[in-house]
Amino acid sequence: GMASTSQGMAKPAFVLGVVIAWLSIAVPCLGFAPSPMSLRFGATSARGSSRLSTFRPRSAQLRPQVGSIVMQDYPKPNVENTENYRIATALSNKFKEVNGKTEKKKVAIIGGGLSGLAAAKYLVDAGHEPLVLEARDVLGGKVSAWQDKDGDWIETGLHIFFGAYPNMMNLFDELKLHDRLQWKVHKMIFAMQELPGEFTSYDFIPGIPAPFNFGLAILLNQKMLSLQEKIQCIPALAPMLINGQDFIDEQDEKSCLEFMRQYGMPERINTEVFISMAKALDFIDPDKLSMTVVLTAMNRFLNEDNGLQMAFLDGNQPDRLCAPMKEHIEARGGTVRTSAPVQEIVTNDDGSVKHLLMRDGSTIEADEYVSAMPVDVMKRMEPKAWQKLPYFRQMDSLEGIPVINLHLWFDRKLRGVDHLCFSRSPLLSVYADMSITCKEYYDPEQSMLELVFAPCSPIAGGKVNWIAKSDDEIIDATMKELERLFPLEIAADGSKATLRKFAVVRTPRSVYAAVPGRNKFRPQQRTPIPNFTLAGDWTSQKFLGSMEGAVLAGKLAAEVIVDKLTGVEPKGEKAIMDSVVKAAEAKTARDPPGLRGDDALVFGGGAEFNQNNKQQLVAIDPEQVKPSAEETAAAV
Repeated sequence: GMASTSQGMAKPAFVLGVVIAWLSIAVPCLGFAPSPMSLRFGATSARGSSRLSTFRPRSAQLRPQVGSIVMQDYPKPNVENTENYRIATALSNKFKEVNGKTEKKKVAIIGGGLSGLAAAKYLVDAGHEPLVLEARDVLGGKVSAWQDKDGDWIETGLHIFFGAYPNMMNLFDELKLHDRLQWKVHKMIFAMQELPGEFTSYDFIPGIPAPFNFGLAILLNQKMLSLQEKIQCIPALAPMLINGQDFIDEQDEKSCLEFMRQYGMPERINTEVFISMAKALDFIDPDKLSMTVVLTAMNRFLNEDNGLQMAFLDGNQPDRLCAPMKEHIEARGGTVRTSAPVQEIVTNDDGSVKHLLMRDGSTIEADEYVSAMPVDVMKRMEPKAWQKLPYFRQMDSLEGIPVINLHLWFDRKLRGVDHLCFSRSPLLSVYADMSITCKEYYDPEQSMLELVFAPCSPIAGGKVNWIAKSDDEIIDATMKELERLFPLEIAADGSKATLRKFAVVRTPRSVYAAVPGRNKFRPQQRTPIPNFTLAGDWTSQKFLGSMEGAVLAGKLAAEVIVDKLTGVEPKGEKAIMDSVVKAAEAKTARDPPGLRGDDALVFGGGAEFNQNNKQQLVAIDPEQVKPSAEETAAAV
């Protein structure tokens, strides 16, 4: 899990923290605010007064005002005074300390997402020569972005940085990028389904340490669930308090819904709480999400005063985060190449990597090789010589989750909030008005909402395969949902705020689907192949499928290589399930299918559909464009 240790479970403060934090997770939709905030989502005049400030506001400025737009950044919180940050910093320093102590090695890294770039960054810090090979013409992978014909940025996803992202925060410090994070007020904001047009929030009071800030937020708000419903959540705490992290890990076999019903938690907690949590954590419904994911997040955040404080990057990720990583790598002798797709991983007779065959016919030889490809892409690239090894058969139990990211440009300013919002809608997950939250996208006259549309396929718990639907169908459904949530300001027929343009970005295979029982199959970074290492957020690390997880997995892959070169004893092997061993024995090895096509969708990224890339997707992943079983049955 995300917690660095489980030994502290016996400490009274920790026990109290688990109790308090469980309530905060169990009832985040209560609106926990010292003075409950009820905001009206509305349209302001096209030219409201606006100001852009980086200073902490007076209390009167915390609330959006009619006819005004406020972008208000907050001081960077203290993210350094945590055990996880110290561990992250120690690992970063380890690479610098071994620089020059071993022979420089050339390391070829397949994939220029955050995990591949992180692996390269720390390998170059250790004195080696990484070569990053990114198939697409843009870096970032699942955080990539590009500009449309109007110059507006289209993002693969809506990405939020948390205070409890120690490796990411350490990376920002190393690259001197902290001024690029726009920290928002320490609160969580939820749309209230039963009160359309209104929000509720729970606030973390400055100066109150964790876990007491959780408890105080709960005690000072009575918005959603009754006291009896809160009390009904408590029985689920007992086994966690007794068994600690072991209990949390064991819950990977249960979905949130199964866990909730096993412990007699009220059904309303599912609709009021778990739906918004599950979709924010993994774009998935509670009946499909592993309970370990929820408990892991809770366990991680409750120990850190500022763990749940959120920040937006001040612009597009390729320029504002990936470019500085590339500059760091290349300034120290590494290379980062885009538009460099690998055709095949060619192996020697003993299974070790001989070289990489590129699509242009050239070959690349290196001392070490790293895959930072998504799991679904790695499956298609897996050499024939590796296919009967149990280690690699673990991949068969992992797959990426589909998700859709929407951009909606309106003709006027919508009076929302300068923050991330949790919609608690059946169709939508989190969203933000990027014209308020992000400096590069700032617009005082017109709003651009970025929304996560989830779940969007049966694997995520949805009844409809929205990936296969047309853009117009997706936008129509979204506008109807926004009209339901904010009836005073948005009308599906366009009679109120008018939709100027939109972008629908599909990522058919996003982060690994954290359905129950997956953690035991996530492979460690060290592989049985002597010169090949795995990275990617889907590999075994404690920060799940996230930006933080991607960076950490890249660091761990770099550590595997550095430890081997410096003679450090390798870490213990993660157990491989008996079912996987049997599957490996029964496997018939075949030449890998490889990747066909040149679109982002082929390489595990996101893109707007067109006729060309839709055909490419059909060729490699036909299930993505078929109606769901329920849709087919309904049609019949």
